[in-house]
Amino acid sequence: MASSLPRPKPTITRSEWGLLLLLAAVQFTNILDFVIIMPLAPMAKLNYGINSEQFGHVVAAYGFASFVGSILAAKFLDRFGRKAALLAVYVGFTISTLLCGLAPTYETLVAARALAGFFGGIVGACVMAVVGDVFADYRRGTAMGAVMSAFAVASIIGLPIGLFLAENFGFGAPFIALAGVSACVWVGNVRVMPNLREHLSHGHPPATLWRLAVEPSHLLAFAFSVSLMLGSFTVIPFLADSLVANAGQRFENMKYMYMIAGVFTLVSTNVVGRLSDRLGKRLIFRILAGSAIGMVLIITNLPPVSFSIATLACIGFMVATSGRMVPAQALLTSCSTPAMRGGFLSLNSAVQSAAMGLASLIGGALIGQSEDGRLPGYPVVGIVAASSALLSLVLAGFLRKVDLGPVQVAPSFVPASPDNKT
Repeated sequence: MASSLPRPKPTITRSEWGLLLLLAAVQFTNILDFVIIMPLAPMAKLNYGINSEQFGHVVAAYGFASFVGSILAAKFLDRFGRKAALLAVYVGFTISTLLCGLAPTYETLVAARALAGFFGGIVGACVMAVVGDVFADYRRGTAMGAVMSAFAVASIIGLPIGLFLAENFGFGAPFIALAGVSACVWVGNVRVMPNLREHLSHGHPPATLWRLAVEPSHLLAFAFSVSLMLGSFTVIPFLADSLVANAGQRFENMKYMYMIAGVFTLVSTNVVGRLSDRLGKRLIFRILAGSAIGMVLIITNLPPVSFSIATLACIGFMVATSGRMVPAQALLTSCSTPAMRGGFLSLNSAVQSAAMGLASLIGGALIGQSEDGRLPGYPVVGIVAASSALLSLVLAGFLRKVDLGPVQVAPSFVPASPDNKT
């Protein structure tokens, strides 16, 4: 019987690590573009003369535009090779990131962030579709951990460098530099990434977005995604601002805090990915999601403390919230068949983006700002986030696994054979 067969080891070959490195580089730029705006909150408020609620609109613009872009892309992503689709949207992402750095006013910044969100959400869906195509379910946690390590690398390297550039050259400098890095990554993908067109032989996805949206396994995945986003992104956009305003930290120290927390996150995401494949994705998710609830309540109620205590709280929060996303994303990727994976992940990216935008608006509306600069509503934001994260724990048990195997291996990293010609 099939059930008596030994479980394959979740090993990754050297050639597959090469592909993961490319995908991680794309995710690094994509994630850094999204997260760099958040620790820049104090500078953005001063530079553009805005308050916390208006800054929430800057973050929300990215999320809602990502929703629109991902909706429009969902119907078409599976009709093209993964490489072609990724390269096309990555060009738009690179240009929009440059525009963020050149934005002269608050209104143009909101518009530029919206454009970056429009392309950024699609880029993320393309990356996850490649992982789902190449890596079977029993190895997908390890692969997701490697790709999602980009978040930690962004914290260790990207955020400190970005904050240094902002402190010395102005608010727009990090975005201009990131656009240059993105252009280099795009060239690297042109030269090295395989075409990855095998999913086209499995047939096209349903003709309408409605069919993609109402698939039962997809509906559960969308609800799960919403609870994940509301469970963290009501808090995250205002984290740096709260550490300065409520916890008494210096803005100049934020880069060190993110760097230290990022080192721990880099290790933890890879460990979590391997544990997810060995012990089960739902089990690991539940452990980390439960930890995240506790850390959300701690970080949103942090009083004036020393740098070391604030850093420990930041480490716990980032390790738990980013770690739970590794098994969560692996679970989500298995909720669709290969022929509709790109469309489903793009639609799911739209749902996540809308939820992120909504979370930012909720957080901005609740957080408030007193005359002395404190954010009195942040503890209330923490309660909202913890409640949503608790819902994600429940929904995780209902996700339906549809796909177990890979569509293909990465053909340009293995010897050519008739079987992998496209």
